[in-house]
Amino acid sequence: MSQHDEARLPLAFIAPGSEVRLAGLGDEIDPLQREQLTAYGLAETQSLKVLQQKPMTVILADQVELALEHAVARHIWVVS
Repeated sequence: MSQHDEARLPLAFIAPGSEVRLAGLGDEIDPLQREQLTAYGLAETQSLKVLQQKPMTVILADQVELALEHAVARHIWVVS
């Protein structure tokens, strides 16, 4: 199970304008927050577009714009 040897990167390090796929949510994310992210439709293999990184990480996930604190975005793993 190599996941095609794709490198997982934190969402906080992805340049605006990039499209990535969600690889997983880190254990560091609070369980309540994890539940909220899942409720917003963040599921593994979900396509995400990074809209901005400052002052917050803003992503587009299935037509829904989400603003995330960097403390959270650092623990959301994606592959390009």
